[in-house]
Amino acid sequence: MIAIVSKTKMTPEEYLAWESEQDTKYEYEHGEIIEMTGGKLYHNKIALNLIILISNYLRDRDCWVLGSDAKVMTPEGVFYYPDVVVSCDDRDRSAQDFLQYSCLIAEVLSPSTESRDRGLKFGNYRKMETLQEYLLIDCDRPSLEIYRRNQNNNWELIHIFNNQLDFATANPEIHLASIDLKFSLADLYESIEFLPQEI
Repeated sequence: MIAIVSKTKMTPEEYLAWESEQDTKYEYEHGEIIEMTGGKLYHNKIALNLIILISNYLRDRDCWVLGSDAKVMTPEGVFYYPDVVVSCDDRDRSAQDFLQYSCLIAEVLSPSTESRDRGLKFGNYRKMETLQEYLLIDCDRPSLEIYRRNQNNNWELIHIFNNQLDFATANPEIHLASIDLKFSLADLYESIEFLPQEI
């Protein structure tokens, strides 16, 4: 996704009323409106692969597994459209416009949004008490960063990658502890072809 920051300032209530009448999605950070435009095909395919893996696994559980059209609100009234969001919290079951109690959020990295995904967004997501895992997925090479909240309420990083770009050589397992799901790195990157990396 590509983010374009507007100079218009709004309150959260004004943003929600205004955005509901727009044809384009807009995120909201402390008064600022950020227009979201479409991502590349690989970006969307990787997010869809993850949604399918999680949806199939949680099929018989009372959980929301949603994509980039689903809005998430943080405790400070910040609104984002993550690439993938999972909530198994009963308080979100009747949600109409946005989720507030997610356990897992994933962002597929794009050059234009990577610094926001790693910095400001993660900082705001961490304020959600229910969030247990935050995933940053590279779409240029097979690399996944899992930020996981531990028992001391600190965040630990687990980096899973394959430098060979060949899943026959190395295909590490991914464990999403927040929902107790295991799958391979190749499953996440199904149908994605990587170009050799320049050194």
